[in-house]
Order: sequence, then C-alpha cells, then structure tokens
Amino acid sequence: MSLRPPPRPRSLAGQLFAMQVVLVALVVAGCALFAYFSDVREAEQAARREAAAAARAIADSPSVREAARGSDPSATLQPYAERVRRGTGIDFVTIMDTRGIRWTHPDERRIGERFLGHIAPALRGETLSETYTGTLGPSVRVVTPIRDGGRITGLVSAGITVESITAQVREQVTVLLAVAAGALALGGLGTYWVNARLRRHTHGMNATELSRMHDYHQATLHAVREGLLMLDGQRRIALINDGARELLGVPSSAVGASVADLGLPAPLTGALLASEPRMDELHLTEDRVLVVNTSPVLGGERRGTVVTLRDHTELQSLMGELDSERGFTQALRSQAHEAANRLHTVVSLIELDRAEDAVDFATSELELAQALTDQVVGAVGEPVLAALLLGKAAQANERGVELLVSPDSRLDDGLLPDSLPARDLVTVLGNLIDNAVDAAQGAIPQARVTVTARTEDGALLLRVADTGPGVDPAHREALFRRGWSTKQGGPGGRGLGLALVQQVVTRHGGDLAVDRSPDGGAEFTARIPLSGREAGGS
Repeated sequence: MSLRPPPRPRSLAGQLFAMQVVLVALVVAGCALFAYFSDVREAEQAARREAAAAARAIADSPSVREAARGSDPSATLQPYAERVRRGTGIDFVTIMDTRGIRWTHPDERRIGERFLGHIAPALRGETLSETYTGTLGPSVRVVTPIRDGGRITGLVSAGITVESITAQVREQVTVLLAVAAGALALGGLGTYWVNARLRRHTHGMNATELSRMHDYHQATLHAVREGLLMLDGQRRIALINDGARELLGVPSSAVGASVADLGLPAPLTGALLASEPRMDELHLTEDRVLVVNTSPVLGGERRGTVVTLRDHTELQSLMGELDSERGFTQALRSQAHEAANRLHTVVSLIELDRAEDAVDFATSELELAQALTDQVVGAVGEPVLAALLLGKAAQANERGVELLVSPDSRLDDGLLPDSLPARDLVTVLGNLIDNAVDAAQGAIPQARVTVTARTEDGALLLRVADTGPGVDPAHREALFRRGWSTKQGGPGGRGLGLALVQQVVTRHGGDLAVDRSPDGGAEFTARIPLSGREAGGS
C-alpha cells in the first residue's frame, strides 16, 4: 500500500488571496446588513411621516368636520376616505367617532365596529403614532383628533401595513444585494490579479519556504569567501557580503550608496558602472589584485548588476615568482648549453695538444662568472634579492643586455624588517628589471641595465636604470595605470607589472618615481620606509 505524501502547504499568495476574499466578503456583507437595517428603519419612519401627514390633512378638512356633525357620517366620509387612500398610497384611512366606532374602513363590512388601537391620547388632543396589529395585520398607524371649534368631534387614523413596508424594503435590498455581489466580484478579481502577481514574484512559495530561503541566503552570503556585490538599476549597492566588503575596503553601511561614491580606483569604478558584462578582468585596489566579473540582471528592463570579486593578490605574486623562476631555469638551461660548448672547446684544445690554451680559456670563463657572482653577493647580502639579481643577470645576458649592480649598492642580510616580505621585493625589483631589459634590448651603442639596492635615510632604495629610449614625459601619469603599455599585448595582457609595483610600494608607505637616467634611458626609483628597524647605508 503506497502512502500519499502530505499535502503541500498553500503558497503565500494563495493564503493572502483566501484571506483577502474573506475580508472582502465580510466587508460587503457587513455593509449590506447595515444598509438593510438602515433601509428598514428609514422606511418605517417615512411611512410614519406619510401617515401622519395624511391623517392631519383629513382631520383639518372642513368637509370632514361638517360630515362629523351630520346624522350619517359614513355616507359622506366613506367615499372621501377611499379617494384619499387611493390617491396617497396609504393602506387604510379610518374615520371614527370619539368612542372609536368606525365611520369608514377599506372593508365596508367593518364599518360600525370598534377601532382596534389606542385612541386615548388622541381624545386628549394629541397625535399618536404606533405599530399595532389590526384587521389588516401589523401596521404603522397615526391617530389624530378632528377639532370642531374647541371640542373634539371625531378621530382619524391613517396607516401603512408592515407588509407594504417590507415589500418596499425587499425591492431596495434586491438592488443592494446586486450591488454587493458586483462589489464582491470586482474585489475578488482585483485580489486575484494582485495575488497572481505576488505568486509570480514569490515563485509560488509559502511563508515557511520564503523564510527558509532567506535564512539560506544569509548563511550563503556570509559563508562564501569570494566577494558578492549586487547593484540596483541606479548603480547603488543593494547587497554586499563580508567578502566583498573586505576586498573593496568598504564598511557595512555602504548598502544604499552609489558605486561612484565608494572611492574605488577609476578603472574598477568604470567596470562596475559599465552596462556590458565583464569577464575575468584584473583590477587593482590599494593593496589587492581583484578578478572582476559582472553580469546584468534582466527582466524586460535592466534591473541591476551582479558582481563577483576574487582575490588574486597572492596568486599574482606567486605568478611573478614563478615567472622569475621560469626565467632563471631557462637561463640555467642556456648556461648549461653554453657550458657544454665551452667544455667541448676545452676538450678539443687538449686533443690538439694545446693544453695551455685550454687552461687559459677555461680560467677566463670561470673568472667572468665568478666576478659577477662575487659582485652581486658582495653588494647584496639578502639571499632572495641576490638570487633574483643572478637570475635576471643570466636572462639579460641571453637577450644581449648587460646587467650591472652599482658600486654603491649595499644590502646586508637580516636588514629588512618582517613587515617587508621578500615576495614584495621580488615583485618590485623583478618587474622593474624586466621592463628595463625590454627597453634596453637592442640599444646602441650598448644595452645595459644598472641596479642599485641600498638603504638611505631610513628607507630601502631600489633603483633601476637602462640605456633604452626612455619614457615620454606625456606618458608618465599613465605609466602606472593598469593596462597601459607601449608594448603589444600578449596572451596574458600588458601593463600590469608597473601597476603591481606601484601597489606594493604604496601599501608599504613608500613612493615610486620615474626620471631620465644618466645613460639616456629611464630610471625608476622606489623608496620603501624600513619601519621598526634602524637603517644604515651609504
């Protein structure tokens, strides 16, 4: 036997629809009941006023007073009373003597009988209004005296039956019910339309499901390490998670603020404000390298933008180190190839009985290699920088560029503070040397790059000069902007190296300047404060 799954709870839109239909029905029913009782009361009051007016008019008629003095009042008054009853719409007009004996009645057989009702107030000269059950059934009636001079000679009673009043009210209630049914139908249609829109917006979920989705939504936002940013159609921040606040360096109060007011770098602000989607774009902030993806939210019109941010700061640094290691490996491979050629030359000289020439050739090559190593290690005791310079020297040599360490360079091991990691120095010096080698390659008469590394006035000074064509003064402001380059773009893009150098130097409170070198090319100088250490130097 299969078990039926429990019924799914009604959606939020369905619950609201049912509640609104009930409310509309209750309001319409209440208004209908109120109008019914009001109509009944007003109909009774109108009947009472109409009967009173007819009774007083008859009592004040001279012909009625004259007939009341005659010997046979019924003969004169009965036709008159019937004409008045038919002309005014009153159900009955009864004229009687002071004892209550009828002179007139709609049913002539009742003439001469005693009037059913109270007449004592009328005998005292008052006009009485009451609801009483007579020969025609329950009726609203009025009894008023007939005055002849100073005495009361008879009484007049005019009335409308309750059945007539009810029939009149019934017609009004029929119209009222028709109007109420129309209002209920119109209200139901309007409620259905509103709830259909609500059902589309809530995707048919009930309140419990919406609450659960909200809890999942909040938990996901806080759990995701990547940055998530949602912008509305006016490019204001509609939602931002913890990761995005950390990556962009904005407070939690940024929700509702415009992207243009966050103080982000201009290229990053432009990417967030752009209408077209962006895919895996690299952007720099003061201390991070971000990969930005944007996607518009469309629903008949542009409703906003979803932005994802990934932190590639560490990855970019590792890629820089990897590029340096790859270059160093290639240089070692090339040096190994050259060493093999030189070894073959030495062996060939020995086979030709030219032992002395072989010794001289091998010794000169060793002296050149050792001189470069001694120069670098003697000037730069920091092992990471020393290894970087040796590797870059080998790379430059392969490209026909001579890399020199200036005589005034001096950087002992252990001098750099812990706040300045070797990875940042590799980023700064490695990118500056790579750019300098690119610029100096093919320079005439000599392709040369000169590196200076020393401490000066409590700061680390790193200077790289080349013999290339130099930097156009008109381009100096754009030089450190991401994406700007005088070289053709490659697969990985250009214009990121100097931007990363600027980022690292700025993060450590330093400054980066470019000038013309004494050799005619460009000269980049980076100064980074050595906080927490006593700097020495030349």
